[in-house]
Amino acid sequence: MDQTPPRDHVGLELAMFQYDAGDPRRIQHFVKVRALARTIALLEGLDQRDLYVLEAAALVHDVGIHESERRYGDTSGKHQEELGPGIARPMMARLGYETQVIDRACWLVGHHHSYNDIHDIDLQVLVEADFLVNIFEDHPDDPEARRRVAESVDERVFRTRAGRQLLHDQFMA
Repeated sequence: MDQTPPRDHVGLELAMFQYDAGDPRRIQHFVKVRALARTIALLEGLDQRDLYVLEAAALVHDVGIHESERRYGDTSGKHQEELGPGIARPMMARLGYETQVIDRACWLVGHHHSYNDIHDIDLQVLVEADFLVNIFEDHPDDPEARRRVAESVDERVFRTRAGRQLLHDQFMA
């Protein structure tokens, strides 16, 4: 018997809490990326279907980090993109997500560190949300470093009006 697809992402969020158990930094990261991705997406007018997929992808976007550390001894974006979809796909399938949702979420996971030639709004939003969180997490006690990074990615990476506003309000005000 087929599962009914989840209406929300509570099960996926809990699965990610369990997957990252004992690693509060990673858990806090995906929770924040999901929240900011949702905010940007709503401000940019994404439809409910795209928002649904985007939020799922935001929760699992860094799911490949632990495997990357085990296999390669690093957390590089390239390795996350390589390994993440293979971990996210069965997790989402077990929870009853539709194949099309899983496919798109895994595609987003597999491209969220590729910043050149972004043509899809859902990927753009995910990249911007991840940057917003990473800028602070990478420099929690250094406002000048945060400002420098924000200025360097402002026009090079950020494309949405909402994402740029959040970038400016947080780090360049």
